[in-house]
Amino acid sequence: MSVAEDYREQMTEAEWQARVDLAAAYRLVDMFGWTDLLGTHLSVRVPDAKDQFLINPYGLLFEEITASSLIKVDEEGNVLSPTEYDVNPAGFVIHSAVHMAQPDIACVMHTHTAAGTGVATQKDGILPLTQHALAVIATTSYHDYEGIATDLDERERIVRDLGDNRVLVLRNHGLLTVGRTVGEAFVWMYRAERACRMQLACQQAGVELVQIPQDIQDITIERNREANAPGGHRPVGIREWPALLRKLDRADQSYKT
Repeated sequence: MSVAEDYREQMTEAEWQARVDLAAAYRLVDMFGWTDLLGTHLSVRVPDAKDQFLINPYGLLFEEITASSLIKVDEEGNVLSPTEYDVNPAGFVIHSAVHMAQPDIACVMHTHTAAGTGVATQKDGILPLTQHALAVIATTSYHDYEGIATDLDERERIVRDLGDNRVLVLRNHGLLTVGRTVGEAFVWMYRAERACRMQLACQQAGVELVQIPQDIQDITIERNREANAPGGHRPVGIREWPALLRKLDRADQSYKT
């Protein structure tokens, strides 16, 4: 039995399922074209281990990541699982900030897409131009750029700026989303990315835009908060995640290994 196989035998079924879900998220990020070679990272809290989480091995493309290749680390960045790879220090700082401060958050996702970073460079961030944008604005906040995220002191400010929101625009950097499940965090990233792409498309058209009246913005944002809440009629990720897994399974099931 190999070291990896022996380690698989030692972990709980809950941890293995978390690994499968996170590996699926990495593959879906690749499928949707949100990757940045080896850059960016997604993480998930290890079930029943509040001070441990899983993150990608720094050196694998997202299309190569499998459940067994994910690295387990603690909140200090210590590697707890057998691996030949390192962990991206910036990924550790950003993700550990949220995992340490918010026990209810299981998953954190971070991307550097052209659309997300393009909007992150704009002074006013995500603009209330579309219905899609209003759904995201309802749970979005902003964090000012402080350079490459290797300073542990930045963790406090990341947590402060995120607050109770699900989307954090990292100014001049990219997007970050969080969720109680991998599915919730992924769907918030999908929605935020989509809103940013639509905004850039509107701006690039070079024509006068139809503005949504402020009272309609307020009503729509509040309706989104109600609908997306755990008790609402469309809690984020509940219906979408199983559908996304079916889509991924039709293409490639190797992420489960």
